Amino acid sequence: MQSLVTTSSSHLDRTASIQRTTKETDVFVSLNLDGQGHCQARTGVPFLDHMLQQIASHGLIDLEVRATGDIEIDDHHTNEDVGITLGQALAQALGDRRGIVRFGHFVAPLDEALIQVALDFSGRPHLQYGLTIPTQRVGTYDTQLVREFFVALVNHSQMTLHIRQLDGINSHHIIEATFKAFARATRMAVEIDPRRAGAIPSSKGVL
Repeated sequence: MQSLVTTSSSHLDRTASIQRTTKETDVFVSLNLDGQGHCQARTGVPFLDHMLQQIASHGLIDLEVRATGDIEIDDHHTNEDVGITLGQALAQALGDRRGIVRFGHFVAPLDEALIQVALDFSGRPHLQYGLTIPTQRVGTYDTQLVREFFVALVNHSQMTLHIRQLDGINSHHIIEATFKAFARATRMAVEIDPRRAGAIPSSKGVL
């Protein structure tokens, strides 16, 4: 697969814009980590748009995502490539991760569902995925794609991410609580720690 990736970022205001083009998809992501939760998501996959809105709203990230892809086949490539590009944008906006809190965690309830997320912008990609989603689809969205989205995001943002399902029987609630918990954990982790004085948040001095 050939791809064309263009990037730009500013670490003073922690923004990034990335265009990623392949033979299967064309994805644009722009974000501001210090935003107010504004979101424009037009991926051609309505449920994915809804989940991206959760990331923006609860993470207080200004987020724009535009994607076109081969959804006449299925949503897999678009879903995965949005995860890849969002991960790349997070990495760009964080830069060397100087001064950030680095770790984040949150437990989000949504009716009967309860999801725990813990993450570390460690520079080491790892996903521990513990969701048991009872149905194959929510609307037209294949629920297997939730894991694929987070695999792509983790690998390209270079984060460690643990997702645990503590309770839940409704597929929509389980997935939405996951994205809300991820958003709040990310918000915690990317906050600037005033006690760090701009230092790398690692005893090794590098992430």
